[in-house]
Amino acid sequence: MHRIVGPAILARYLPPAFKNGIDLDGVDGAEQLLYDIPAIRVEFVRHEEPVLNTGFWRGVGVTHNMFPIESFVDELAAAAKQDPVAYRRALLGKSPRAKAVLDAAAEAAGWGKPLPAGWGRGVSVLYSAWNSYLSEIAEVEVSRAGEVRVHRVVCAVDCGTVVNPDTVKAQIEGGILFGISGALWGEVTLENGRVQQSNFHDYRTLRINETPKIEVLLVRNLEAPGGIGEPGTAVTAPAIANAVFAATGKRIRKLPLEKQLRSA
Repeated sequence: MHRIVGPAILARYLPPAFKNGIDLDGVDGAEQLLYDIPAIRVEFVRHEEPVLNTGFWRGVGVTHNMFPIESFVDELAAAAKQDPVAYRRALLGKSPRAKAVLDAAAEAAGWGKPLPAGWGRGVSVLYSAWNSYLSEIAEVEVSRAGEVRVHRVVCAVDCGTVVNPDTVKAQIEGGILFGISGALWGEVTLENGRVQQSNFHDYRTLRINETPKIEVLLVRNLEAPGGIGEPGTAVTAPAIANAVFAATGKRIRKLPLEKQLRSA
């Protein structure tokens, strides 16, 4: 059961898309669950913030849904004492395209190869209404102080027929960088109804010297073209969070990650 509580952005920006109390963007990624789980219930509960209006982030609905879904699947794999990639693969019988990107990312990332102490790899798989499939593997290092350094990201992409490979790779690279910033540090706080952050001195983003090595693999086929502007962001946070668990044994269920690590 997946209950999503939040504002109905489409009700404000595109009212015809808000039907029967369901924000289609709000449930994106949750209602199209890839895994072979026979009993699934997805609920949307509209809750508008009284202080400010929210809008779209790079990745929109599927961004906030992929984090709990892929984190929970990782928890299931750990509870079953199974490898996270193998566990997912066994549940993807109805989605060969998802399985193909998972296999491609795992092979390219060297999944299963030993890492130094304090390092870990994490995996995530994504599909949404964009009709594109992605799998990402993040390789991270966590310091004793709870600082997370992402060293490498491998992302396999099946967006159907590729028109311009360089554009696809650039969109995924940009989305991953944006996603790393959001996953590790992205937080806006309010005091007396006002946003406290004003610029990059108090709202941290990824710097050039912190940028990891990024590898984007294109899985080619003749399927209809899918969207590619947003999924690079949505697939990133769960991959990093799962890598943090692999490195530390600490399961983070709330973002931003570094703040949660330091308070754990």
